[in-house]
Amino acid sequence: MSAPVPGREFPPPRSRPPTPGWHGSAYVGRDVLGMVAVLAAIAALLFPIRAASAADPVCRVDYRVNQWGGGFTAQVKVTNLGPAVSSWTLRWTFGADQKVTSGWNASITQSGAAVTAVNAQHNGSLPTGGSTEFGFQGTWTTSNAIPTDFGVNGVPCEGSVTPTGGPTPPVTPTPTVTPTVTPTPTPTPSVPAGCSGAVVCSGFDDQATTTPSGDWQVVTPNCAGTGTATIDGSMAHSGTKSLRVNGGGGYCNHIFVGTTKNVSTVGPVVYARMWVRHTTALPASHVTMITMADSANGGKDLRIGGQNAALQWNRESDDATLPEQSPAGVALSTPLATGRWVCLRYQIDTTKQAMSTWVDGQEVAGLHLDGTPTRDIDSQWLSRTTAARPATLRLGWESYGSDADTLWFDDVAFGSSPIAC
Repeated sequence: MSAPVPGREFPPPRSRPPTPGWHGSAYVGRDVLGMVAVLAAIAALLFPIRAASAADPVCRVDYRVNQWGGGFTAQVKVTNLGPAVSSWTLRWTFGADQKVTSGWNASITQSGAAVTAVNAQHNGSLPTGGSTEFGFQGTWTTSNAIPTDFGVNGVPCEGSVTPTGGPTPPVTPTPTVTPTVTPTPTPTPSVPAGCSGAVVCSGFDDQATTTPSGDWQVVTPNCAGTGTATIDGSMAHSGTKSLRVNGGGGYCNHIFVGTTKNVSTVGPVVYARMWVRHTTALPASHVTMITMADSANGGKDLRIGGQNAALQWNRESDDATLPEQSPAGVALSTPLATGRWVCLRYQIDTTKQAMSTWVDGQEVAGLHLDGTPTRDIDSQWLSRTTAARPATLRLGWESYGSDADTLWFDDVAFGSSPIAC
């Protein structure tokens, strides 16, 4: 190439052939868009996007059951996996003969085996991922299988049911037959303080051997297992002796000691008092420590025991509880202390639906029945309108799960007049 001539510029560069779209930055932008389109097409083939369908799970249900012979409670948690809702209806079908008797935090109805739970006013709104809980109490006879066909607002919770706390093996409820006992002569009993004149007024000091006899007889309804009942000379609230019960877990390991005194005519208001000493705290599952056959209800037992770690009344005929076993109901009852003597008193009006219970001199709000419906306390108990009429008195231990305990009774009184601790 020759040197440039002064005053003349280099010739302009040779122009490129015209190409469509070749206009600097405009060309680059269109090229990138084309590449994006190609990549998107490839991604669509490799990773297709599936449209949501009605078969997608819209909920998850966690179903926790606490079971005993003939009855159970269930706590149900509903989680919304779909779009937000302002109200919800949960439906399921029982697989056996379960019956709902009461519920909380939802309105629950049953038609045959089909159950419908509708939200309460305060828990109807559920955002995506939100959850709420409700519970209910029920009865069963043949089995208590966990349902699996839950659906919310008409859409199944497919593959989302999480059963937890499954049922325990079936057990047999307390039978209604009162065993025949034969009194034997005993020395004149010592009279505990405060119950002179009562039909039953016993501190067990009159018992001559370690085997209950005379006014007290061992009872093992229906079957006998590992439970034992003895007169204990090393533990007493007053005097020198008490009744010791070693109760095992499981129904057939129950043990009771019943009075041979005729308590069927005590009234019109029945007053009872006893001192009780537990080794183990009341468990979550259902247990019984006092039973009284109710002659106004076919001889079915009135029971005093525990459930959900609190003192409760239970009615064998329909498994009604006092208080109801909702969280609010249980909170209105009380646990029982362990390792010390506790004074337990109660009264039953045989002319109307009225009962009261005291622990160490304090009335327990959740164990009060006066005929006026009280939320979380007495709706189950008031489902029966006939007043109770106790015809027997038995002390011991019965577990409808696997809970054992060693406990003592002393200074037991049962009569027609108020009896103090």
